[in-house]
Parts: sequence; C-alpha cells; structure tokens
Amino acid sequence: MAKGYWIAHVTIRDAERYKDYVTAAKPAFEKYGANFLARGGDVTELEGNVRPRNVIIEFPSHQAAVDCYNSPEYQIAAKIRQEVADADMMVVAGI
Repeated sequence: MAKGYWIAHVTIRDAERYKDYVTAAKPAFEKYGANFLARGGDVTELEGNVRPRNVIIEFPSHQAAVDCYNSPEYQIAAKIRQEVADADMMVVAGI
C-alpha cells in the first residue's frame, strides 16, 4: 500500500497562537501515524509562489492522511490554524 503525504505551504500571521495549533494537532498526528519529513526550515525559491513555512508529513497510507485531516481531533486544530495562518494544503499518494 502506498503511503500518503500531507504537503502544506503556510504563512503564519500570529506565531504565538500558531503554537496552540501545533499542540492541538498533536493527538490527531499521533493517532494516524504521522511522521514529519519537513517542518519549516530553510527554503530556496526556485519557481512559483513560495510561502515561508513548508511541511511534509508522511502517513502509512493515502487514506490515513485524508482521515487525519477529516478527524474531529484535527478539525479542532484546523480551526485554530485557519484563524492565525494562511495555508495551501493537499494530500499526495506515494509511489
């Protein structure tokens, strides 16, 4: 079974409240087997629109990645994130 990946490009508007999002999201990530491959860090712009924070999270399957996002646990965190940051997010199936 192919793994699933969250890819998120984020612009944080309120760094202090974003910490609340990180804390609130942790239970969902633990429940669905999230493994962070990239979380912030240096970015080298090559093409297109680039946001300052970029995150790649690996899940055991594409369905686990989708289920994590749709879970009640994550939706609590998502509401916080949506108040304090702008994001482009997607789930991509692995090879």
